[in-house]
Amino acid sequence: MQKLLICTDLDRTLLPNGAQPESPEARTIFTRLVSRPEVYLVYVSGRNLALVQEAIQEYDLPAPHWIVGDVGSTMYKFEGDRWKSWQNWTQQIAGDWRGFNAIDLEPLFSDLAEISHLVLQEPDQQSRFKLSYYLPLDSEKDALQQYISDRLEEQNISASLIYSVDEAKEIGLLDILPARATKLHAVEFLMGQLNFDDGNTVFAGDSGNDLPMLISAVPSVLVANAPEDIIVQSQQQAKELGNTHRLYLAQGGFLGMNGNYSAGILEGIVHYYPDTQRWIE
Repeated sequence: MQKLLICTDLDRTLLPNGAQPESPEARTIFTRLVSRPEVYLVYVSGRNLALVQEAIQEYDLPAPHWIVGDVGSTMYKFEGDRWKSWQNWTQQIAGDWRGFNAIDLEPLFSDLAEISHLVLQEPDQQSRFKLSYYLPLDSEKDALQQYISDRLEEQNISASLIYSVDEAKEIGLLDILPARATKLHAVEFLMGQLNFDDGNTVFAGDSGNDLPMLISAVPSVLVANAPEDIIVQSQQQAKELGNTHRLYLAQGGFLGMNGNYSAGILEGIVHYYPDTQRWIE
């Protein structure tokens, strides 16, 4: 293999910040793997740039080549001595919102707080092309998303609605993005720009905002600590799309590790690309 594009979510995928234990040696082995000259590393996260940088410092993560942040609505490349927003991506997604920013769309949903308990997330969780809300886990999220979609359609706004769960806070998360600004679209765009394809790319994730990637034709890995409902949804939807061979659920046992977090990422990478095992032994 001449080159490999490794794209991974952070929270509860590469970062061991879930309830399950981490294999002690897993992150060290992961760092060894992604330090290879053949490997190009991308962090694909719901976090903004500052919070991704914070995670890199806190968990002593290897520096990536690119950062896809804000659930796919931002993209950064390291140039010189700093992270620089990749304007090619911004231009790609801007047309979906016809010149509007997230702050312009928020008034469309200001009346939903009383009827659905939809709560706007903190200012640092918003970005130009990401409008983010909290909602209770027991809310009628499907009906709510349909209502929001209808309002956006009335304004000729092309959008994706991505639902996920913050397990630590026990709250639902709803992100409104340009239609082409999901993690899947961002990774596919990056693959095209860098001349990668489904034969030398892998994605790892664990949550609802990873679902479009996990069920796609891009080889993907669900770490063993992923929530059961995400495992079931991803397997069902991948089957419907004919992509079951492109979704791997880490089981544990690889190199004696438990399959959680980076151990699961490593297990999945070697599943798809067996030659990489010699890179980490």
